Amino acid sequence: MKPEAGPLAERLARLIAASGPIDVADYMAAANAHYYGTRDPLGASGDFVTAPEISQMFGELIGLCLADSWQRAGRPDGALYVELGPGRGTLAADALRAMRGAGLAPEVHFVEISPMLRAAQAERVKPAQWHEDLSTIPDGPWLAVANEFFDALPARQLVATERGWHERLVGIGEDCFVPAAGPRMPDSAIPAHLRAAPRGTILETSPAALGVVRRLAHRLAAGGGAALIADYGHARTSAGETLQAVRGHEFADPWQAPGESDLTVHVDFEALGAAAAKEGVRIFGPVEQGAWLTALGIDARAASLARGAPARAEEIEAARHRLVAPDRMGSLFKMMGLASSGWPGLAGFA
Repeated sequence: MKPEAGPLAERLARLIAASGPIDVADYMAAANAHYYGTRDPLGASGDFVTAPEISQMFGELIGLCLADSWQRAGRPDGALYVELGPGRGTLAADALRAMRGAGLAPEVHFVEISPMLRAAQAERVKPAQWHEDLSTIPDGPWLAVANEFFDALPARQLVATERGWHERLVGIGEDCFVPAAGPRMPDSAIPAHLRAAPRGTILETSPAALGVVRRLAHRLAAGGGAALIADYGHARTSAGETLQAVRGHEFADPWQAPGESDLTVHVDFEALGAAAAKEGVRIFGPVEQGAWLTALGIDARAASLARGAPARAEEIEAARHRLVAPDRMGSLFKMMGLASSGWPGLAGFA
């Protein structure tokens, strides 16, 4: 392993040398735990930029959508704002400001494991409470948000061979990690429409993501509430390798220097929705992010911001375009809504 690969790479190499190849999900989990635990990855000085960092409009419309659902549900007491992976707290700050304008001031609960990001969130949102996972968040109607959270959860890779589908593992090459052959998978583990896929086809699945969305849906079903999931991915379970690494705002090799770049996969919204529906919640979408933001009124909000700050009009329009244009974030990024059976539908999912 190259010296610049970093300490995590050395530890993983020793583990694989001693015990054999590991699965892709374990590799991804170790890499992202180290990555998010050792840096603030966001912004121009980091590795990537998310929608809330592009414009306040994104978080404001999230907040208004959830506040509208709360109002139409009869303004139940004890509502909680719950965000999974809240980054620097930018989205929460914008969403909560919009909620206050709608007469809603919920308690704030963040699911975040990074000490550095917790510190950044504390500067932007006061007061807030932090949790390692969803299990310790109090009961009550949840107004939940997960923006670019599910894409970073560990995913397995399965590969089609002439002998059927096999798990893809991670081994050691000359100077980096490399995919390696793993055990045979039963046909029942593969969606029916993909079982006859050509040799070499990759299918990615994320048991971790399905587990989180089921826990989220279970709490919504039990206590009432609604959730919005925003991420990049595909509306229907599809084959194809999407594992990618981003470092310094450029794509990197995911098999080089684990823990030094952000590893993600495209979210399978069909699988997320199916898992959540089993817990008894209603599913809305997915729809393309651009269409959802347009339906929520981003054009009018951009015009209003531009009137209030004429010197920033071009900047505001550029941000709006980046969020909604099909060739930017508008099509690849999707929105999905969840709501308990006693709550109304969510705006923007006609």
